[in-house]
Amino acid sequence: MATSNILKEPQLLRLSRLFGGLRGDLTGGLTAAVVALPLALAFAVASGVEPKAGLYTAIVAGIVAAIFGGSSVQITGPTGAMAVVLVGIVAKYGIEKVWIAGVMAGIIQIALGVAKLGQLVKFIPYPVTAGFTNGIAVIIFCGQLNNFFGLKLPRSEHFLPGLWQSLTHVEALNWAAVALAVVVIATNVLWPRINTTIPGSLVGLVLATAIASAFHLNVPTIGTIPQSLPMPQGIPHWNDFSVIRELINPALALAALGSIESLLSAVVADGMTVSEKHNSDRELIGQGLANMIVPFFGGIPATGAIARTAVNVRSGGKTRLSGVIHGLALAIIVLTLAPVAAQIPLAALAGILMVVSLRMVEWKAIGLLMRATYSDFAVMILTWLVTILFDLVLAVEVGLIAAGALFIKRMSDLSLVKIPETEVFPPGTPLELGKEIAVYRVDGPVFFGAAERFATFLRDEPEVKYLILRLRFVPNMDTTGLVALEDIYHDLERHNCRLILTGLQPEVQQLLERTGLLNTIGLSNCFETTTDAICSISPQIACSQPVAADLKTKELMELID
Repeated sequence: MATSNILKEPQLLRLSRLFGGLRGDLTGGLTAAVVALPLALAFAVASGVEPKAGLYTAIVAGIVAAIFGGSSVQITGPTGAMAVVLVGIVAKYGIEKVWIAGVMAGIIQIALGVAKLGQLVKFIPYPVTAGFTNGIAVIIFCGQLNNFFGLKLPRSEHFLPGLWQSLTHVEALNWAAVALAVVVIATNVLWPRINTTIPGSLVGLVLATAIASAFHLNVPTIGTIPQSLPMPQGIPHWNDFSVIRELINPALALAALGSIESLLSAVVADGMTVSEKHNSDRELIGQGLANMIVPFFGGIPATGAIARTAVNVRSGGKTRLSGVIHGLALAIIVLTLAPVAAQIPLAALAGILMVVSLRMVEWKAIGLLMRATYSDFAVMILTWLVTILFDLVLAVEVGLIAAGALFIKRMSDLSLVKIPETEVFPPGTPLELGKEIAVYRVDGPVFFGAAERFATFLRDEPEVKYLILRLRFVPNMDTTGLVALEDIYHDLERHNCRLILTGLQPEVQQLLERTGLLNTIGLSNCFETTTDAICSISPQIACSQPVAADLKTKELMELID
């Protein structure tokens, strides 16, 4: 009997964990679906497409990405960042070409995943991500002024002309629409003080719809939503090569944004859960499959959604099943509540998106960057401005270039340090000789930023006849660094200054040998330690003593040297 009980206990424990996990996935998936419903409708409208496209996207992309993606708890669907890009593409090309661009973007994402490039998102600097996130928030907020005011103006390709149109037609605003939007905004802000289980966006949506219906308010509404599940459809002009060539740039923009936002969302999810971490490459493949498939169901390109993913995790979601349940729950809502959803005022969706945009602003990042360094703050502002004035992909490119230039500048400053005479010259070194020798320590692999500094150094200190570079802490050197070192050598040679290298690491020495630069500099100018180099310059120096008074052994001296 005792043996039987021992055998049963692990089985009961496994069953308990299984049903506990199922309960968490069910709660997380259903809660995420409730949160996703108003957002899917709102982001579809913000993208310039029919509201049903947002629901179909959340259903199809949510299920496909949950099954094939690299994050166990990621929720996928329409997002604000994608809406910012899509609204311009829809205005310029139309929805049918957006479907083609979405399929192309999915193929590109899959290729990135197969090529194992998912880790590259970790190299995007924080000021760049903060800049384009804040830019997206501004665009979403301003882009909803049309619906907030109850205007029926044509949608513009870029948000700035649309903003100007909205502001210049304020005299025609619909006060009923403004009132409903204010109700939704107030509900979003105040409802969490009453209840944190039911999202305030859903409560505000229901309240605004009820008020509009009860008082028969003349405000623009979503309109008819088919009371049916998304069904497969064909995509016109899919085989037209000229159309595909025309859509290369939009597809690249959608793929880049979809990849960046999905991977950033997966990283955030990793920090909220103790389960296994996400697989970046598989996540790209899963998101790519979702974006390839969803256009055939009338949907729009999607990404991993940070807010919905966070809701899923906090509500108990632990596995991929939670994402599948989220999609299935939305499908049931479409089948049962589509007629009700058709009565939702567009002003209510505008109120939801305005609150979302304000919450998207990286207020902490702005404060942190202002207190940290002006250069990082400038990169964020630059990325923010380019996002608003041009487009998101260009903003990321410009931000990366600016951040890269600052990184090179900082590393070239940090990697080159002049060593004081008291730390390198043995006792008894003649004063005259000390003035003729300059010793620099180079730290880390970045070296190419130093060439210009030595040109200035030679002008400022013409009495120096020997320049010693301590390279013990340079593990490797690229071609640019190699060329910079050669330039330094020739500049010194023209000024009758001798270049001496110490502490060459094997990889750097092999590179210098292969390229012939070591022979150019001369083996006689290469030493194991800086002390050996100084002693070789003049026999007047007493080289038997340690370099500094606190160095007790030769091993310690060589370690620091």
